Amino acid sequence: MIVASTSRVPSRSRWVAEHYQQCLQALRIDADLMALDRVPYNLLETTLYRNPRQPNTAWDSIQQRVHTAQKFIFIIPEYNGSFPGILKVWIDALEYPGSLRGKKACMLGLSDGTQGSALAMSHFADVLNYAGVHTLAFRPRFIQIGKNMSAGVLENSDYLKQIQIQIDQFITF
Repeated sequence: MIVASTSRVPSRSRWVAEHYQQCLQALRIDADLMALDRVPYNLLETTLYRNPRQPNTAWDSIQQRVHTAQKFIFIIPEYNGSFPGILKVWIDALEYPGSLRGKKACMLGLSDGTQGSALAMSHFADVLNYAGVHTLAFRPRFIQIGKNMSAGVLENSDYLKQIQIQIDQFITF
């Protein structure tokens, strides 16, 4: 499962996630794309902090998709020096520990600045470690992403190579 880890529309994270999906499809690997702009707006009211949880069919569908996935590719934009809050809400709303424990993940960070979401990926790696997720060590950081994309297409050849390297590593991980 590829996770575009923002609720913004349109988002560069989504465009990069779609590029990953195309690369995997070229290798005949199906990859579900989960865009967090699809997280139901009433998730907090019905599911996350409600005891008992109330029915939320939109969230139940997401939960089932996550439950069946074995590997995750997180495309993580930098928000205020960390990862987006919607990603934390998404993680917190998943059934714990069964949704993620023992599964594998890789990350790619992107930002308009010069850090490429390095701190955000570090923070998120801590969350994944707590959830029992095994993470790939190679974590590309795409800096100044706005200057390296045009009309939703990644144009930086070094970034494209890094995506392919990460995909190759993640397939055998």
